[in-house]
Amino acid sequence: MFPSAASNMMLAEEAKEAKKKSEEEAAAAKERAAQRQLLAIEELVQSERNYLRMLQLSTVTIRSNLQKLQPPLANLDSMFLYIEEVIDVSGRLLSLLDQKQVKPGDPHFLETLCNSFLSLSSDIEAAYKEYLANYNQVTVIENGYKQKEALWNEIVKVIKASAPEVNATSLSFFLVMPVQRIARYPLLLQTIQKHTDPTHPAYPLLEQTAHTSIALNCRINEYKRFREVADKYKKTETLTIKDKINRLNSHSIAKKTARFSQHFKHETGIAAKLVDEEFDALEGFFYVLENGILELLENVETYLNHLQAFLACKTEEFDFDMDGEKAPICYKEITTALRQWILPTFEKRMRTLIHKPLCALRDLLVGPRNLIRKRLDKLLDYELIEAKSNLSYEEQAVANTYRTMNTLLLNELPQFNGLALQMIWSMLGTFSCLHKDLASDMEQLFQSFAQQLPHSSVHPAAFWEWAESAVLEGARRLQTLCQSVQDSLNSPVVQPLSPSSQRRLKQLTDKHGSGKIYQVMTTVVGSRDLDLNLVKGELVAIISEADTRGDKRRWLVDAGGRRGYVPNSKLIRYHQPAEDPPPSPHLTLPEGMSGVRRHSYTPQSQPLTITRQPCFQVLAAYDFTARGNHEVSVRAGEPVRVLEPHDKRGNPEWSLVEAGGGQRGYVPSNYLAMMPTGTGPSSSYYPYC
Repeated sequence: MFPSAASNMMLAEEAKEAKKKSEEEAAAAKERAAQRQLLAIEELVQSERNYLRMLQLSTVTIRSNLQKLQPPLANLDSMFLYIEEVIDVSGRLLSLLDQKQVKPGDPHFLETLCNSFLSLSSDIEAAYKEYLANYNQVTVIENGYKQKEALWNEIVKVIKASAPEVNATSLSFFLVMPVQRIARYPLLLQTIQKHTDPTHPAYPLLEQTAHTSIALNCRINEYKRFREVADKYKKTETLTIKDKINRLNSHSIAKKTARFSQHFKHETGIAAKLVDEEFDALEGFFYVLENGILELLENVETYLNHLQAFLACKTEEFDFDMDGEKAPICYKEITTALRQWILPTFEKRMRTLIHKPLCALRDLLVGPRNLIRKRLDKLLDYELIEAKSNLSYEEQAVANTYRTMNTLLLNELPQFNGLALQMIWSMLGTFSCLHKDLASDMEQLFQSFAQQLPHSSVHPAAFWEWAESAVLEGARRLQTLCQSVQDSLNSPVVQPLSPSSQRRLKQLTDKHGSGKIYQVMTTVVGSRDLDLNLVKGELVAIISEADTRGDKRRWLVDAGGRRGYVPNSKLIRYHQPAEDPPPSPHLTLPEGMSGVRRHSYTPQSQPLTITRQPCFQVLAAYDFTARGNHEVSVRAGEPVRVLEPHDKRGNPEWSLVEAGGGQRGYVPSNYLAMMPTGTGPSSSYYPYC
């Protein structure tokens, strides 16, 4: 029994020693884990401080020194875009840790670290996602610098001089740090979690923080992918025909053919179209906004052009010899103040506060418009593979691209529409305020001259009645003057036609009739849908004198196969003989005679001086029917008086004549014949002698 008791005692001692050793090893392992946890925490905090210091060094010192280079570096500020937000959120994280005045070795420090990170997680995501999405632009700009060797050597010299303690030879050494840092947060937090006892009070919070950092990185990567897709497809490429031909291959032709086939099936009802009501509503609202922005910009530009034309007419610079007349002098001073101070200031504010923002907003429309159009192409591709159960690698890429673009537009198009609408309302409000200020300035100006002007003592109702009648009378006179000038200038235009133009003229005349033929006066460049581009001198036939909205300023024309809209102000009726008469003697004055140049609408007309015998008279050789108010109808054998043997442009194919009853206008010169006096009907006109 004694050996057995001794053996039991030995076993007990060994068990006790083993337990003690196990406890010591567990305690040692726990201590090592605590040390590793502390090292990981210290590494996170210390690396954050070093990271922030390097960013501040690059942003403040290096950037300011690079800005001193001459000539200034192009796109330097674009390299540091969004880095201030990254610096700010990193500084706030360290500030929260420092405010608690808890050291990394304190058991409560881990809880403080997790709470600080979680409270800033949304700000961290917002700052880093924009920076990472823009980082590709950083590398593009730096590569542009590297292509200029002398410039790049200067940049490297500035970097080394600004940060001698850092062995940096490029800006990307510093600017890549945020890209690396955001990916390092999950690794550091998971290391801390690995060496933290699950029974630790802050362990659940630490686990949540690690998961948050991972999810944060996933969302940033997804956002970066969205931005890359948007940047790829929103750009407008200006390719030549040669470039487009070079891009053609069997794959692209097959893809475009499949898209066209799918689109044709949609339009004919053969295949159902994939409908997304949410996106369709957003797309419709975007196009409404786009149309409104373009219309508003066009109106503002027209407004500014009219204002410039008004300012260019400086009537106050002319002296009308009105010394001593009080009212004209006051009007002249008012006009001078308007044209030299008030209206130029108003125009400058209009351009700065209205026109410039509208142009910027118009340029911003290009990206979303291209994405919407590209989404339609990707939708057609997606519909072709949607029903397949197993997708190839390329088909999966097509599906992913469509889903990415669709999600991107659903997320960001509402924000763009909202901001664009807000800008439009803001600019309209600014437009109203500018006119209110203009009215206030003009009122203040007129009040200083109020007592010196006529009608200053008239009752307001009587004054406005007088002002309205004066304006209407002035408008009537101006309209009469404009009509008179227009009638005078609208002389027939007969230009030699090329063989192709003659064929087009015959084609249009046979199809529409000679009364519908017009000629383009100046080059026309289409700016709206269905507008035509025409060169000066082209012939067209009028189909409709208004567009589909009833706008009579845009005429629908046939340009020999092409049909579209043209401003009616760019067209003039093409004058051609109604029929080809047999050759007749060209109207010429006898040798040694000259005619006095007269205007067709000037009532005073002096007869030609009779200088020699024999005498001649001019007769109409053929019937001619006027087709406009600048022409005159004559009958064959009717005597006429030639006022000018050419039109206003010096074209001898038309002559300005006075027919019976005193009517004046143009007739074709080859419709006239000159005969000796006495051989034709008697005439009251003075003959040529």
